[in-house]
Amino acid sequence: MFDSTRKYWHQKTVATAVTVLLPLSSIAAPEQPLPETWGMHVQFTNVSQWHPAFTSPYQGQNSLTPTSNSNETSDLTLFAGFRISNGGEIWMNPEIDQGFGLTNTVGMAGFPSGEAYKIGANGPYLRLPRLFYRQTISLGGSEQPLESAANQLGGTQSTDNVILTAGKFSVVDVFDTNIYAHDPRSDFMNWSIVESGAFDYAADAWGYTTGASAEWTQSWWTLRGGLFDLSKSPNGTKLDPKLSQREWVGELEERHQLYGHPGKIKLLGFLNQGRMGSYDDALRLAMQTNTTPDVALVRRGSSRPGAAINIEQEVSSDLGVFVRASMNDGSKEAFEFTEINRSLCAGLSLHGDRWGRHDDIFGLAAAANGLSGAARNYFAAGGIGILIGDGRLNYGPEKIAETYYSLHATDHLVLTLDYQYVVNPAHNQDRGPVSIFGTRAHVEF
Repeated sequence: MFDSTRKYWHQKTVATAVTVLLPLSSIAAPEQPLPETWGMHVQFTNVSQWHPAFTSPYQGQNSLTPTSNSNETSDLTLFAGFRISNGGEIWMNPEIDQGFGLTNTVGMAGFPSGEAYKIGANGPYLRLPRLFYRQTISLGGSEQPLESAANQLGGTQSTDNVILTAGKFSVVDVFDTNIYAHDPRSDFMNWSIVESGAFDYAADAWGYTTGASAEWTQSWWTLRGGLFDLSKSPNGTKLDPKLSQREWVGELEERHQLYGHPGKIKLLGFLNQGRMGSYDDALRLAMQTNTTPDVALVRRGSSRPGAAINIEQEVSSDLGVFVRASMNDGSKEAFEFTEINRSLCAGLSLHGDRWGRHDDIFGLAAAANGLSGAARNYFAAGGIGILIGDGRLNYGPEKIAETYYSLHATDHLVLTLDYQYVVNPAHNQDRGPVSIFGTRAHVEF
């Protein structure tokens, strides 16, 4: 449910000091790239995953299949953009999708493939995940070059600016980005590693929404804010266009140099407002009616806040590390993302300079995801959520380790091997552990 185009919000400025002995009048200013008036890029990604049989004394409606199982997903995306004014751009991303996540994308809170949607199909189908307008307003500072890329026109951009984005896109195109762990088409794949696990961001079942964001960048900091549509019902395919159900999100980013290496710290907060069910209310109703608890029966107008911290730090020219920690109000059901009330993950990303392959990347990360007491009681009584629900629950934090190696085969083709080891899938100590093996082929023009 994520896209490599999020990289267009990550711009890295490299300063180089040069000593010259020529008179200043003889030094020519560096030539700035001409601004592109339009851009067009294409990407294709296929992810295949397989797991062997694992321990499973019982299973429920949303359990990961305990027998040996495999699935694959494919997507083909066109990124087309046009400059319509000074600083104003329109982008559209028509996409063809096909395939399913493991067990039709249920069975783990930190699901193993960010390329798997909550909606799957045997045959290819066309949709439009993004159609948005972006306006960049210069506030001064030096001009930095922008390379032509997916959802980014080549040219220059002032270091101090305001960026306004409105239309249909993903909340995590703008918020909770991380240069080392954010793109399941090129780095890690697990949901709770590429995003903050407890960030219940507004989205339809494919991970996209409509709304608007503003980003104000000055010197070493950026302040972001946004308002977005929630689904009409949790984990739904249709959004609430009237904003009667909505998400407010804000983020403060700090940029720094640590021993000459760039890093960022981001503090994020969000508030979901809509019709959602309380776990305790669902349990009380189930006891009164002698039935299985169901949050859908007790939904009413309410709010659900949460927060996250997101750190990325370059350690050397070829090595970077990252840490994410997040939490949310665990008294109510997850609205859009997954059943995680608190999450901690950390990892590293190493380029292949040390073995003569700079463009290859080795990644290693681990995540621990937890449930609130109210959520534990609900799922132990047989409740079902967005991604989990084994019919019973012997609670234990879901623990995930992921490692991958991406081989830069050609200028346009990257091949990846991925391995994930999961303890207590869906927070259940009675099931697993399970090993998940994956391959990824990514083509980009």
